Amino acid sequence: MESVARLFLFLCFALFLLSPCRSDPDPLQDFCVANLQTSDVTVDGFPCKQTSSVVSDDFFSTALSKAGNTDNIFSSNVTSADVRSFPGLNTLGLSMNRVDFAPGGLNPPHSHPRATELGLVLHGQLLVGFISTSNVFYSKIVNEGENFVIPRGLVHFQYNMGKEKALAITTFNSQLPGVVVAPLTLFGSKPAIPSEVLAKAFQVDQQVVNQIKSKFGN
Repeated sequence: MESVARLFLFLCFALFLLSPCRSDPDPLQDFCVANLQTSDVTVDGFPCKQTSSVVSDDFFSTALSKAGNTDNIFSSNVTSADVRSFPGLNTLGLSMNRVDFAPGGLNPPHSHPRATELGLVLHGQLLVGFISTSNVFYSKIVNEGENFVIPRGLVHFQYNMGKEKALAITTFNSQLPGVVVAPLTLFGSKPAIPSEVLAKAFQVDQQVVNQIKSKFGN
């Protein structure tokens, strides 16, 4: 009976370790301000600056203080405050984005492979949606002061429904959540995905694929 109980506990522990909901590893020290200048190979984070060289400014950032330029094909702009622009986040398992939208602006379908996303609409009105692995589409119009959550790794988007500019702040349980933007990944990769592959995948003529590729630099 005792051996069965031990086996059960072991399986529970193994399942916990394999859980896709885990965030970045917990830090083992008060802080580890990222040394972004190093060329050393790193795993799950950047090397730490020497404690003697850490200053107060390492723990503060103005990255999200200014509106992003929305003069682009999507009429939106994502400004990141992750470990690359905010070294004090290193090993802390947190980051934020500022997302600015012009009227009709779209943060195109994308996913974050390493983090769940929690968002707050500060201004405007956004249509927010994501697709589950069962191919079910969940969406809702999110108004100023309201929240939304996107489960880790699922494809999602935000679209400005209003006639005014919109602004959202998104947070992540990772210092570097990563992003895979569907149209850029599929039609703007370097080197390019063969057009015949995309034509077969989307059941369209290769000329259609080539036309889309031309809009993303391929």
